[in-house]
Amino acid sequence: MATLSRRGVLGAGLALPALAGTARASTVANIVLESEVVILDPHATTAAITRSFATHVFDTLFAMDGEGVIRPQMVEAWETSGDGLIWNFRLRPGLMWHDNTPVTAADCVASLERWAPRDALGRMLWAAKAELAATDARSFRLTLNRPFPLVLDVLGKPNAPLPVMMPARLAAVPVEQRLREPVGSGPFRFRAADWRPGDLMVLERFDGYVPREEPQDFLAGSKRAHIDRLNLRVMPDQATGASALIQGEIDYMQYLPFDLLPRIERARGVRTQGFGGIHQFQGNFRINHAAEPFDDPAIRQVLWRCVDQTAILTAIGVPERYRSPPCNAAFLCDGPMESRLGAERMGFDVAEARRMLAATNYRGQPLTFLTVAGGISQTAAQVTIQAMQQAGFRVEEQVMDWGTLLARRGRREGWHMFSVYANGTDMFSPLTHFYISNTCADFPGWDCDREIEAALREFAATADPAGRRAIAARIQARVVEHVPSLMWGQFTIPAGYRDRLRDLPRAAYPMFWGARI
Repeated sequence: MATLSRRGVLGAGLALPALAGTARASTVANIVLESEVVILDPHATTAAITRSFATHVFDTLFAMDGEGVIRPQMVEAWETSGDGLIWNFRLRPGLMWHDNTPVTAADCVASLERWAPRDALGRMLWAAKAELAATDARSFRLTLNRPFPLVLDVLGKPNAPLPVMMPARLAAVPVEQRLREPVGSGPFRFRAADWRPGDLMVLERFDGYVPREEPQDFLAGSKRAHIDRLNLRVMPDQATGASALIQGEIDYMQYLPFDLLPRIERARGVRTQGFGGIHQFQGNFRINHAAEPFDDPAIRQVLWRCVDQTAILTAIGVPERYRSPPCNAAFLCDGPMESRLGAERMGFDVAEARRMLAATNYRGQPLTFLTVAGGISQTAAQVTIQAMQQAGFRVEEQVMDWGTLLARRGRREGWHMFSVYANGTDMFSPLTHFYISNTCADFPGWDCDREIEAALREFAATADPAGRRAIAARIQARVVEHVPSLMWGQFTIPAGYRDRLRDLPRAAYPMFWGARI
């Protein structure tokens, strides 16, 4: 993207061109999300920005509410046989695609067949699947070869890649080819003719959307769109976006820079949103088990003593009200699967780290720590690198952009750790936590722990919530020993919005159904 001045970005980017063949929309919200939407295919990526796009343009059979409960969304009714092997689903009447054709059960079957092989939970469900077929225009049947109590949890999961529905003709497109003009059945429709990569994406309210009658609740319930058009703007940096918010040139900014929070919170007409529980972020340092010396669990365990969560969040600039106290629960503090088994072995203590390291086979091998320039993950890494060096590790930071890091982490050699953070909704369950659910899989970091792998299968086969929590606690204890990744903090990045934007849903995901201007 060419470099533009701030005046040029705002002048060109915030013009409101009339849509071809239509009158100018009566209500328009100018939105700045975490980054530009580049990949439009929600089956093709785990990128959070594609998920944000997909929740507006597409819909799912089931959806999670704010308490983590799975509710019906496109589905009107369902029933299960006594042995748990046959699941019959019936779609709500009147559902329409954005091309004004009816949603059919055959479309949903094709969508699930496209999505499931690309998703860890989808593959787990598909391993138990005997057959999936439409039984009439609005009904389809899933037949299993063994009971799988988490069927609804999988179909309604909020984690990317999302199990969204699309017309069968699009579901026939190989995922590798991606979708250039996505057609969903969600509350907003993508305007392909108005997409200007690097500048503007337009989503318009879909008049054919059929909302549920229940109140909206996170991703579940009614998704009534009241705003006629969402202009998704691309800003060159956070400071430019924050200035545009303060001056009223945009209506919403997903992630506010911590260093500008005092100014933003003093600005007239600007409000902020912070979140707790599963709507917080969890920071992690992913460890490469395929690279010596981190193939040795005794050396990996030393790293727990090198992570000072308080110092990291302070260095990042997270205010006290937007952070949790030091939290060594793999599945989130204040989350439904919270366990702190083994937490006493995970607290920051450089002297103990030095003693532990001296007792291992580490002999000064250099370690490569990958970071992304200028981000809060880099700050987290730099604080930890200093502690690792004090403990006796030889560590080199290699700074790059996110795209380069993604390429580098895909190779087994040449790196030992990288820093990242993810939505709590992705990390609060053993089955969706990136660095636990992918054990013994071909996934960057290449850890493999057969005890965790077996516990994950047991978790998926357990219907009782108390039983699941007990299994999650066992996995937590095993994580302390195995060390697939290191938690470096639990925190909120607040969103900011102009007070002309009313009734904005409170969630860590950006959501504009229900909102009004």
